[in-house]
Amino acid sequence: MSQTLIIRADANTQIGTGHLMRCLALAQAWQAQGAKAIFITACTSDSLRRRLADEDFQVIGLPRPYPDPADWELTSKVLATHPGTWVVLDGYHFRPSYQLCVKDSGHPLLVIDDMAHLDHYYADVVLNQNIHAEQLDYSCEPYARMLLGSRYVLLRREFWPWREWQREIPPVAHKVLVTLGGADPDNQTFKAISALRQAEIDGLEAMVVVGASNPHFRELEKAMRHWPLSIRLVRNTSNMPALMTWADLAVSSGGTTCWESAFLRLPTVVGQIAQIEDLLVSGLKQLGLFYNAGWFARLSTEHLAEVIKRCIQDKKWRIRMSRLGHQTVDGLGGARILETINYNYIRQGR
Repeated sequence: MSQTLIIRADANTQIGTGHLMRCLALAQAWQAQGAKAIFITACTSDSLRRRLADEDFQVIGLPRPYPDPADWELTSKVLATHPGTWVVLDGYHFRPSYQLCVKDSGHPLLVIDDMAHLDHYYADVVLNQNIHAEQLDYSCEPYARMLLGSRYVLLRREFWPWREWQREIPPVAHKVLVTLGGADPDNQTFKAISALRQAEIDGLEAMVVVGASNPHFRELEKAMRHWPLSIRLVRNTSNMPALMTWADLAVSSGGTTCWESAFLRLPTVVGQIAQIEDLLVSGLKQLGLFYNAGWFARLSTEHLAEVIKRCIQDKKWRIRMSRLGHQTVDGLGGARILETINYNYIRQGR
């Protein structure tokens, strides 16, 4: 396998880091085949760009993303130097016209999507790893392959060794992980850790993870210096599995972290911090996976504390969530996606 994968995805405080991080997972799986990947990105985080570079991916920075014409002007030049290679688009701002430009340039296209919000998809492969994906109505080309549902959940390389790991469920969940996405612009993390204080669980320990795009790190760091709760603040960790296997319970936003929690059988209280998470959380609710706390912005600290305390003390609920999570995400999503891409690549005689 020598073909180069070209990925176009962004990350910033407004859209978070989820698009770029799941593309990282795909790039890692591609790299494991002995191939290379290029990221074209308007990512505003220096630490995220460094992480991509440290993993031996080429990173090409974009000063202004689509719909600015400078986006396609630069992207098309990169594509021209890699004729016929697969292109991945992940982001809600890539309209059908952008997809058509990729196809017209002679490249097979994989679009990673969450909500079928576009009038039409010109992709060869449409990937939607969410539980609700099969209920959506996609308008696609006749040749499109649809990869829908949690069988195709992308997990980064650091999760791969944990497929056979078994979780023990204690009577009381004394170790709590708080992780509300890569950005959390409204600082709902502060509300979550305030709720932990109010829950008043003896011997409670907490690990709080904030992403590279979180603008409130210093504020959180300052606030927690004087709290009696045993709590540790971690920024932009590259070893989330170690933290998730340490924890007995998580408090999470409704993004891609949910799939990581499910894979590691971690019972989780899930709340929404962005509009796009509506579909994901509703799908999780239908399945009965995780505790759906609703919108974080609408939750009082007192109510969130009650929810967390209830989950901390309910061992039967945590056992059920742990088993269901493992049934939902088996860790083989990346392999299934590459099988589809490689089959199409060989079929086209490239």
